[in-house]
Amino acid sequence: MMKKNHKELTVRVILTILILLCCIRQFMNGAFENVFTCILCLILFCIPNLISKRFSIQLPVFLQVVIMVFIFSAEILGEVNAYYVKIPIWDTVLHTINGFLMAAIGFSLVDIFNRSERFLVKLSPVFVAIVAFCFSMTIGVLWEFFEFGMDMLFHTDMQKDFFIDTIHSVALNPTGANVPVHVNVTELLVNGNDWMAAYGGYLDIGLIDTMKDLFVNFIGAVSFSIIGYVYVKYRGHKKSVAAQLIPTVIREDDDVLDRFGNQLHQQSESLIRQTAETSDHTP
Repeated sequence: MMKKNHKELTVRVILTILILLCCIRQFMNGAFENVFTCILCLILFCIPNLISKRFSIQLPVFLQVVIMVFIFSAEILGEVNAYYVKIPIWDTVLHTINGFLMAAIGFSLVDIFNRSERFLVKLSPVFVAIVAFCFSMTIGVLWEFFEFGMDMLFHTDMQKDFFIDTIHSVALNPTGANVPVHVNVTELLVNGNDWMAAYGGYLDIGLIDTMKDLFVNFIGAVSFSIIGYVYVKYRGHKKSVAAQLIPTVIREDDDVLDRFGNQLHQQSESLIRQTAETSDHTP
């Protein structure tokens, strides 16, 4: 049986109480969308434990704490309390952490199978690190697709806009050549309002935010991929950062990987016997 760690339980209780208080406050203010966000957070808090029990995987305490703090920071502080607007770097920091965490999860998925004696193919530390990096970047791209879809379908503003005052575009080239024309925007009227005086530029609709998010996701993914590579290359240092973030399989009488390996072995033997019997009866 998996034992509850007091540190993880303490963090979970504190964050749950804060979420419930926030939920009650948002309900009293009539902000029912935020109430749904609070409920979603509580559901997300349960997912790591469900995965741990379902697949007999021991999640490190530090990883569980980081996941809960990340969810709380993104949804309750970021969305409900508008930290994304109040603190400009909030979104950037969270996307960097997300890239780091997703790389850790992708790394774990490969490392768990890589360490099993039931699987004959063993991947090198470099390949495991590359898989972790690719997994993290894929999740980052899918999230940007989600943000774009929400903005287009439900008119949200998940892809935050930036005010810029220069244009570099081949579309403005009068000769039609593939040479960008550089324009400094000094005057801009929108519905009779002077945007240059009010905002200092025109709106870039989400492009800069998307590329910024992917870039910092890239930084987080590369960072953990390097840490993960060192962890696999010199496995055994349990105090390393990677060791605190990589789940391990709980070895009981018959764990998940053993059951899968046994089934695979039995199916292989059955296929070999059937092939042999077919060959014996072939004239």
